[in-house]
Amino acid sequence: MSVIAVIGAQWGDEGKGKIVDLLAEKAKAVVRFSGGDNAGHTVVNPYGEFRLHIVPSGIFHPGVVCIIGNGVAINPVVLLEEIDDLQKHSVDTSHLFISDRAHLIMPYHTLLDGLEEERRGKGALGTTRKGIGPVFADKIARLGIRTCDLLNKEEFHSRLISVLELKNAIITKIYNAPPLSLKEIYDQYCSYGERLAPFIQDTGPILQDLISRKQTIMLEGAQGTMLDPDFGTYPYVTSSSPLAAGSCAGSGITLRQIDQIIGVFKAYTTRVGGGPMPTELKDKIGEFIRERAHEYGATTGRPRRCGWFDAIAGRFSTQVNGFTSIVITRLDILDALDSVKICTGYKLNGAILKDFPSDTAILDKCQPVYEELPGWRTETCTIRHPKQLPFQARRYIARLEELLSCPVSIISVGASRDQAIMVKQVI
Repeated sequence: MSVIAVIGAQWGDEGKGKIVDLLAEKAKAVVRFSGGDNAGHTVVNPYGEFRLHIVPSGIFHPGVVCIIGNGVAINPVVLLEEIDDLQKHSVDTSHLFISDRAHLIMPYHTLLDGLEEERRGKGALGTTRKGIGPVFADKIARLGIRTCDLLNKEEFHSRLISVLELKNAIITKIYNAPPLSLKEIYDQYCSYGERLAPFIQDTGPILQDLISRKQTIMLEGAQGTMLDPDFGTYPYVTSSSPLAAGSCAGSGITLRQIDQIIGVFKAYTTRVGGGPMPTELKDKIGEFIRERAHEYGATTGRPRRCGWFDAIAGRFSTQVNGFTSIVITRLDILDALDSVKICTGYKLNGAILKDFPSDTAILDKCQPVYEELPGWRTETCTIRHPKQLPFQARRYIARLEELLSCPVSIISVGASRDQAIMVKQVI
């Protein structure tokens, strides 16, 4: 038995979906534990190419229980569209379950998210405007509506009246926008509830039963460590914890039950939205990486900011999560470069920083200190064994292991499920 947490180690978009899809064949359950449809996991397998936003990436394996955990914010519209699309491609969804404790994204959440971003103007955070911040704010403020509420229409109606009165006051008096209709939202969400009812249940007993029978469970994160509201580049962060510690709160599995914590890194760095990114490349190399890797958001389509691997942020991420091993994805994107660089320090006012600063204003002023290594100028997408990698590529991987003080377990060299090099057995 093994409970394995798969964690985004950078600013998200590291390829967690592919790694979960790859490993889930040997698991009994996959649990998505955080975020909402602001995250997009692209998975390429024999069924086709999918962009999953809420459904766990293990859904393509018929024998694997897939759970949308209590820590996930669910937009019913998006979830139902995903389920319909999967079924259209002959993917079995009968093994999908939704925690009855998960919170729902309501129409006022998405509306308020957009209105607030517009109010900020040039100071906008660059959110996906999916309502993620507002729904988690309501969760903490005890104003949330959960999936279990959909199963009790009378209770749902009573709760919606109370919450919508407050939200409409904010919408009309603060933002001068028209109010939302109680009847329209109630009728709409009742219809969603009827369709989702077969999936909604208390998922805690399912997981504890699997653990008692020593079955392998994977915990699938969304976004990345550097977007954590406590340890990320605040305020340019997400609204739920993508950390390994967050996998427990978002799934109902205890810390003592987790055996492995796998951090997923790209071989370079990307970021979407605002906030500091010390290694960002605003030149031809950055553009080359973006176009070669097609670095555009799976959720928003926005171009991702691209840069060299940041080992200072990477080491911080490794430490705060306690990674037992790491995965390096998209190594093949660097195949065509004459040389590659790794950020090994930050320069600030003549001093060299070796630790990741908590103050975003300080980080924004930091200049990267690079270590340059020779490129390998060899195609790696067909390689399946670590010893077949070019010497320079192996040297690059070894240097990342050294800088992060953590061993590499998997190297991904393409988008497809089989384009992976297993350095050490995970499951």
